[in-house]
Amino acid sequence: MNLRNLIYSFARMSALIVLTLALYSCNLNDPYRGEEEGGNTYYSSFSEPPKYLDPARSYFASEYEILAQIYEPLVEYHYLKRPYELSPLTALSVPRPIYYDKAGKRLPPNVSAKRVARVAYDIEIKEAVLYQNHPAFAVDTNGDMLYGNLTDDDLKGIDGIEDFREAGTRELTSDDYINQIMRLADPRLHCPILPILENYILGMEELSLALKAELKEVRALRKAQAGAVYNQLLDERKNPIILDYDKFKMPGIERIDDHRFRIILKRKYPQFVYWLAMPFFSPMPREADLFYNQGVLKDKNITIDRYPIGTGAFRMKTFKPQSEMVLAKNENYRFVPYPKDGEAGDEALGLLEDKGKALPFIDEAVYKLEKESIPRWTKFLQGYYDASGISSDSFDQAVNISTESGVELTDFIREKGVSLSTSVRPTTYYTGFNMLDDVVGGSDERKKKLRQAISIVLDYEEFVEIFSNGRGLPAMSPLAPGIFGYSEGKAGINPYVYDWDEEKDRPKRKSLEDARRLMKEAGYPQGRDRNGRPLTISFDNAWTSMGAKQMISWYIKKFKLLGIQLNNKTTDYNRYQEKLATGNFQFYFLGWNADYPDPENFFFLLYGPNGKVSNHGENASNYSSPKFDRLFVEMENMDNSKKRLNVIKDMTLTLQEDAPWVFAYHPVSFTLRHDWVGNTKSNSMANNTLKYLKVDSERRSALRAKWNRPKFLPIVIVLFILIALSIPAVLSIRKKLVTGKRRG
Repeated sequence: MNLRNLIYSFARMSALIVLTLALYSCNLNDPYRGEEEGGNTYYSSFSEPPKYLDPARSYFASEYEILAQIYEPLVEYHYLKRPYELSPLTALSVPRPIYYDKAGKRLPPNVSAKRVARVAYDIEIKEAVLYQNHPAFAVDTNGDMLYGNLTDDDLKGIDGIEDFREAGTRELTSDDYINQIMRLADPRLHCPILPILENYILGMEELSLALKAELKEVRALRKAQAGAVYNQLLDERKNPIILDYDKFKMPGIERIDDHRFRIILKRKYPQFVYWLAMPFFSPMPREADLFYNQGVLKDKNITIDRYPIGTGAFRMKTFKPQSEMVLAKNENYRFVPYPKDGEAGDEALGLLEDKGKALPFIDEAVYKLEKESIPRWTKFLQGYYDASGISSDSFDQAVNISTESGVELTDFIREKGVSLSTSVRPTTYYTGFNMLDDVVGGSDERKKKLRQAISIVLDYEEFVEIFSNGRGLPAMSPLAPGIFGYSEGKAGINPYVYDWDEEKDRPKRKSLEDARRLMKEAGYPQGRDRNGRPLTISFDNAWTSMGAKQMISWYIKKFKLLGIQLNNKTTDYNRYQEKLATGNFQFYFLGWNADYPDPENFFFLLYGPNGKVSNHGENASNYSSPKFDRLFVEMENMDNSKKRLNVIKDMTLTLQEDAPWVFAYHPVSFTLRHDWVGNTKSNSMANNTLKYLKVDSERRSALRAKWNRPKFLPIVIVLFILIALSIPAVLSIRKKLVTGKRRG
């Protein structure tokens, strides 16, 4: 390389360094395109893309965060009131049960469940409720579906719903709710709550069996007719089967007219009204089934799981599960006012400033995929996300916890105008024993004492401090705070695991000596059986994420205190679920988030007939107690009363003594929001809360600009250093060039 080229190379390298620093200083962390910046938009993130957005299939909280903004069941939870209270959504009023005896005679509201033979819920929905604009509602001049018989040629240039040229809408009718309830029995959809509904809705079980038989018959007919095109005809993705629900009579659903229908239950079940607030009971127009059950659309991955059809405040505008999701305001959304009342203190907090105003307040919500917690946290601090949780990595930067002042924000976070809201989630985490296992299961006294000893040494107060930064309350029973029957203070402790510290007025976990005494009484002194062999228990879990190794080590150390060898068996989630389903385990970890605020929704997890091995239910411990089962049947159909409370206390004591679970903790959620976000209040039962939020976009833009100003000083410093370092080289090169010319 000659000297002139060397100078050019040095200059290019210097320019590249300066350009890199310039780009760095201008902040490449901004996740938005120019057209996404600013405006009346709410910005957030998601860590995993939703798998199902069909309300008949979805049963995950992360999916509900999207589903609930688009679909509208009949009722919803009041945004502000506590305890949680149901309010009408598309229904004119919250449905109330009407009870009848065997002779068809109407019974009083507080009647005993034994006298009830039928329960009717008469439902009237509001008029002029419109669906979002969607191509499924587009019709031709004859009133037929415009996009009902699509071909590959029709879909050239179409990759999503937004690419269709025509769209339409129509009014919500009772038929849409009836269609959805029948969809819950469709064997192709595998509705996760179907076994529960079959127990209550009249004719639901029979409909499920009839649809299975119909599907089997159609498949057999196709197979017989397939001939030379066997594979193509049997490919149900290319040639979907459409079951005609109208062929089947279901006595549990009666259509009255376009805006009224009736649901009939086989027995008293007061909790049923809570199910009507869940996405499972959202309306599904028949047009949606016909539109999405077209093979050419499925080939393009244009499905109900990507593009829902609803009457809610928002619609799916963009669905790119590996990068972003965008919800846009439903242009056809009716007038729905912000709540006019709440609980004490809401007005002082500014939560009633917008009472009576039309919802929603924002035009769009942009969700960006963020798989890692640190980038998500950094972008929140920069103002690119409006709200954030707090991961363990960022906890100390965000929050201080002291015995004097409790939980408070750090000065760094508070100076940014960020607010913190905390709430105990209606969730119970627990570790459970397989009651079918010969070692840890069984109902005799020795087995009970073994499980009680393990319950004592699993110090979940310590666990929460180490692995959740103290964000959790120790659990004394399956019931979470806020659920009827949950008891606080001395009366609420688990007497087999805790004593009450009168001096400090709080529960105190029983000692290690107490646990070791129980181990001896169980036949395992120092963790060894009568032959001197150490007791070994396997621990099945699906903990494959970062930090799992430390949690598993914690369990191993705790069991070791009793002389028990804990054999860890971590597997992937699918294998873990298979082990639970077949009973091939001894000890496991799970959690349950309330579907609705009633004790039945927790206690059913331990009801004998719901055993996972015997009946594929949610009782993963396969616990069966005649006493508990009898009390459960008595309790589940009772209205909240002192009598029901006494039954719940008896059930709780039974579980505490038998110890099929080690009650772990109830998580406490910490949510941070920038002060430009208004109307924020934690609501653990409601999912459709996006419509209540408002943003001050001008303040957000100003603070974003302030917090992310380009930093030119580093560029100037580096440039100065480069110039200073280059002067001797330039002089030397110049001297050599001059000398070379002279010699030439």
